[in-house]
Amino acid sequence: MRKSARETLFKIVFATQFTKNADESFVRALYKSEKLTEDDIRYCSAILNTINAHGEEIVRILDERSRLFPESRLFPADRSILMIALAEIMYFDGIPEAVSVNEAANIASKYSSEKSASFVSGILSEIIRDRKNV
Repeated sequence: MRKSARETLFKIVFATQFTKNADESFVRALYKSEKLTEDDIRYCSAILNTINAHGEEIVRILDERSRLFPESRLFPADRSILMIALAEIMYFDGIPEAVSVNEAANIASKYSSEKSASFVSGILSEIIRDRKNV
C-alpha cells in the first residue's frame, strides 16, 4: 500500500503549484515526518522525476480533457492529484490504472472540494478509455 507515499507526493506536488521546485529539505522533511520506507521514497522520486520530464505532455492532456476548466484554471489540489495519477497511468505499467484512479479520488475527497473526487475520477476514466481506444 502506498497511501502515505501518495499523500506525501500530493503535498510535494501541491507545493510546486506555488513555487517552481520543491525545496529538497522540504521534501526530505516530509519523507521523514511521514515515516516513508526506502521503497516509498523511490516511488515518490520516480513520480516526481516523471512529472518533471513529462509535465508539458501531462498538462496538454489535462487541457484536452477538462474542456470547461483548462489546466491553468484547475484548483491547485485537483491539478496536483491529476498530475500524479496521470504520471502513474501513462508511465508506470506496474501500477494498475484502477488503483491510480481510486487513490486519486481518495486523496481528492480528503484534500480538495466536495465534488473533486468525482471530477478527478471522471477525467482519469475518460483518459484511460481514450488510451484503450487508440
